[in-house]
Amino acid sequence: MSNLRLVTWNVNSVRARLGHVEKFVAENAPDVLCLQETKVTDNEFPLKAFAKMGFDHHAIAGQKSYNGVAIFSRLPFAVAEEKLWCGRNDKRHLAVTLENGIEVNNFYVPAGGDVPDVNENDKFAHKLGFMTEIAAWFTERQAIDNKLVLVGDLNVAPCESDVWNHKQLLKVVSHTPIEVEHMARMYDSHDWVDA
Repeated sequence: MSNLRLVTWNVNSVRARLGHVEKFVAENAPDVLCLQETKVTDNEFPLKAFAKMGFDHHAIAGQKSYNGVAIFSRLPFAVAEEKLWCGRNDKRHLAVTLENGIEVNNFYVPAGGDVPDVNENDKFAHKLGFMTEIAAWFTERQAIDNKLVLVGDLNVAPCESDVWNHKQLLKVVSHTPIEVEHMARMYDSHDWVDA
């Protein structure tokens, strides 16, 4: 396969949006589909619907009402792995290695709550810790792994062009300077190409 068509989508409840997913897949025919915020336990995931869409291979890590990630592929996986971050089993990461050796990492980074202060907001501290661990993990692997893809909902708008008013949003979670710094460390952790 010379080209790989990979799509990432924060679906915000796979069961509520299943019709939209089916329509998108029919119109765009992705080889690999990575979903975040699936909001469903593994045993309630609508796997048959994805099989009907042509995805014979899947890895899912879900929980009721919150979080959850999934990877669907028309191509076989060699390996599928769920990694825990910050010592929590909150279903925010899956990785699969396709038979061609490409490792696809699908992330749902914590949103971080409403207050951008690690001392006042545990959710914000969790977000920054999560991003720090991601950067450290990919930095450790930089010398040995060069066929990596990182996708997902990273919950950071790092560029001025990503937001409607850069100056007004500097103290709003998702665009604060400290989040942008953590995102830059993630970018620097490997030889990534932002696409």
